[in-house]
Amino acid sequence: MRCSPFAGQNIAGTDPQTQTPFFRKEEKQLNNLTKALMEELTVEYVKVGPLQIPESVVISWVIMVLVVLGSILLTRNLKVDHISKRQAVLEMAYTAGKNFFEGLLGKEGACYVPYLMTVAIYIAFSNLIGVFGVKPPTKDLDVTAALALMSIVLIEGSGIRARGGVGFLKSLAAPTPVMTPMNILEIAIRPTSLCMRLFGNVLGAFVIMELIKQVVPVFVPAVFSLYFDLFDGLIQTYVFVFLTSLFMKESIGGEE
Repeated sequence: MRCSPFAGQNIAGTDPQTQTPFFRKEEKQLNNLTKALMEELTVEYVKVGPLQIPESVVISWVIMVLVVLGSILLTRNLKVDHISKRQAVLEMAYTAGKNFFEGLLGKEGACYVPYLMTVAIYIAFSNLIGVFGVKPPTKDLDVTAALALMSIVLIEGSGIRARGGVGFLKSLAAPTPVMTPMNILEIAIRPTSLCMRLFGNVLGAFVIMELIKQVVPVFVPAVFSLYFDLFDGLIQTYVFVFLTSLFMKESIGGEE
């Protein structure tokens, strides 16, 4: 039986009566962080009649309504000649997005660009809405899981559409039949990777912000909050659609 070298000794922080002020402060900060994290992970529900609807779903509906209304307002009175600055900016943004995705997917994947652009807009707005003090839907694991599942269905569906059913099954045995279990496992891992990467990065930003608040409670958290709510949110949007596009390109044009 092995004994601890500290057996019979009082260690600061193990007994509340012998804790130093430093350890008591550290314990309080840790408890506050744990409490804040649990509150952030708790899914709130909104009661609509007899239904209990997750808060993330309600916020997603609000985002969809705002995006649709914004699209209607921004695309009014479009012209072929003598276009306005608003229309010029919209066309530049659309062309940049279209060229970006077509550059990744190729011409054979051009039909999937509208979906990818739609997902990018939704994730971007979901992450940026935290600036207004609203809990982003992407902090709900169910939301990121749903996005990942939709993407993986599209990824594998695009492969079946491009190769045909037989060609898709053959690709599972590429480059040799020995690799079939690994190829199937890769298909199963992809949605988990997309889901946890988005959820983990958004939640990780919250944990970092809480740690910064514990160390420097004034001014500095506001600066980092802008970074995580704006810049980091857009980075996560880019990463999600970029990886989805790469997986789709591999599924469409990979070697059999």
